[in-house]
Amino acid sequence: MIATPNKHATPYEIVPASKNRARISTIGTRSFLLEAPGDFDLAAQRRIWALTQTLKGWTDLAEIIPGMTNLLAILKETPEDPDEVVGRLLAAWDNSRSIDLAGKTIEIPVHYGGEFATDLAALCDLSGLSARDVVRLHYEATYRVFALGSAPGFGYLHGLDPRLYMPRKTVPSLKMAKGCVTIGGMQTGVAMLTGPNGWNSIGFAELQMFDPLSPTPAIMAPGDTVRFLPARIEL
Repeated sequence: MIATPNKHATPYEIVPASKNRARISTIGTRSFLLEAPGDFDLAAQRRIWALTQTLKGWTDLAEIIPGMTNLLAILKETPEDPDEVVGRLLAAWDNSRSIDLAGKTIEIPVHYGGEFATDLAALCDLSGLSARDVVRLHYEATYRVFALGSAPGFGYLHGLDPRLYMPRKTVPSLKMAKGCVTIGGMQTGVAMLTGPNGWNSIGFAELQMFDPLSPTPAIMAPGDTVRFLPARIEL
């Protein structure tokens, strides 16, 4: 699960974001969302990973959900003094030292273009790049798994070339196929389920990314390195 507020709970900002200070919001009465300051980058994510390790020692936490340069801390009970919890979170963040997770390397063969690349033409129009350049920039990059969420096994990947930025759709595709290789904003990933999806598809991967019967169901884990391999290009 990714640490982002849902539409049924309005975050209440307690500590506003600043250049060097984390932003903290409450979601309901027991949940505190900490968002890293600065850029959406690997340095910020490494501190989130470090903070996750620190918070595992807190006995009053029911769940810790690290996300994309953020972290959701859910207490077992509603605190009598929310400000005390905020103070502890800020202190833990300030004392967190960057760590790197020693993950594995995952190679994902991709059929770029073809019937599943339903949004490739729109991405070309937005970027001004040719379809061949879009494909090349996508598979030449090296990605890191920042977090898992949204759907079982779905990895949020950092490392997309800025030239391939494409906003998520205002009206989602109603039945995007499982396995579609997609771009949403400055992130890329592989669709885990067939169904509504607001990301933009540029290809298809047959590799099974999630097996509920496996001892380790998700092929990806935070810290892993991902490379997309151009198994076939159909433009």
